[in-house]
Amino acid sequence: MKKYIIAILSVVVIYACSDDQFDNLNTDPKNPQEVSADFLFTSSTQALGDQMASPNVNLNIFRFISQYWTATTYLDEPNYNLVNRGIPSNQWAILYQNVLLDLENAKTNVQEGLVVSEGALSQEDIDARIAQINVLQALTWQVLIDTFGDVPYETALQGADNPLPAYSDAETIYEDLINTLIDADDALANGDGFSSSDVIYGGDMTNWRKFSNSLLLRLAMRISDSNPALSQDAANTAIDNGVFTSNSDNALIYYESSPPNTNPLWEDLVQSGRSDYVTANTIVDKLNDLNDPRRTYYFDDNVSTGYIGGIYGASNSYSSYTHVGEVFLDPAHEGILLDYAEVEFYLAEAAQRGYASASDAETHYNNAITASITYWGGSDSDANTYIAQSDVAYDSANWKESIGTQFWIAMYDNPYQGWSVWRKFDAPAFNLPEDTGNPVPLRYTYPVTEQNLNPTNYNAAAAAIGGDTQQTALFWDVN
Repeated sequence: MKKYIIAILSVVVIYACSDDQFDNLNTDPKNPQEVSADFLFTSSTQALGDQMASPNVNLNIFRFISQYWTATTYLDEPNYNLVNRGIPSNQWAILYQNVLLDLENAKTNVQEGLVVSEGALSQEDIDARIAQINVLQALTWQVLIDTFGDVPYETALQGADNPLPAYSDAETIYEDLINTLIDADDALANGDGFSSSDVIYGGDMTNWRKFSNSLLLRLAMRISDSNPALSQDAANTAIDNGVFTSNSDNALIYYESSPPNTNPLWEDLVQSGRSDYVTANTIVDKLNDLNDPRRTYYFDDNVSTGYIGGIYGASNSYSSYTHVGEVFLDPAHEGILLDYAEVEFYLAEAAQRGYASASDAETHYNNAITASITYWGGSDSDANTYIAQSDVAYDSANWKESIGTQFWIAMYDNPYQGWSVWRKFDAPAFNLPEDTGNPVPLRYTYPVTEQNLNPTNYNAAAAAIGGDTQQTALFWDVN
């Protein structure tokens, strides 16, 4: 298994501007002005992986909002109060500052030669590194858009040169990201990228191409209702160029067994010593009804009478309801950015819609379920038995419900995508939180900091999307 701590994390390259040794007296060694692109690439990948995996209610509520987990005592978050802890502001700040800005600086430093490398890079290798950066930026931009809607894009990441950036139209950004990923394919195929500083694939550019094209497929299928023509063209391009074909292709963040490079799940479930979360009745009841073999991996067997999910959005006794499965308590448990099961569900939808490069929706649907079950430790036989059930078998007449329900189940450890699946397919049926009955959010509201510090552009963005509320649907959520 790849190691999460990469040697590059201990190396910050500071380039001297003069041969005069006394010039170093003017340099603060604790705050280097020039950091290698390798270090920035690693740190931004880590920040992205941590944010997407974390269950910390100060950072995100993805596992609540997708109704995989619920709370025991503190009920604001499963009842969709995002303001008290500043959750939108934290999501915004981490993705802009710790991911996108670091990646943008890494891109500049690659072009200027500030890399950990023997000798000068060829143009092909420069292009490959920039393409890797573009892939991670595209993923991050998509997360921001799918969280908020319109966001600063064209005029963002300029620091003091433009501290109050205007917002860009979300659909237009999607189109630009699609073009960026299409362009990345050749660069990833023809050069050597980051290697030791790459905590996803260790520099395997074949897998980076599959990752890029699989992300392109995600973007394409997200807009299948809102822009069918572009969706079909982009999806066909992604499939033809090559997407994930097995679980060995998965884009994962590998963590270590001891701090500080552990999975955020372990930090909040084990290291903290707290008992704040139980599994939600939404997911537990669904898996019980389907006799789903993933129950033994997703859930603990701490309740003697079987798997019992906590009442979503209510105060729940920690000892009375099913806990999170043991695999999630491992500090080295990997974080998922994009996996093969997700890709196969997109292929199933593409085939159902008649896209030229995909065929046989039922086969892709079955492949997706099998990929998820075997990833978690089940067998092909387990998957076949499960799929053979009438309530699981693919129903082409109600394909959105079939794909949406099983896709949502498979995204249990990629909860942000679980929320997106529910918004896209309107399946399965979610519960209203017991304490307030508030509707499930369709987006986060914009950060309070934007309202206070960037009011002109904030007000324009709020008006453009139809109002800054949790029930304002994103542009691709048209049904």
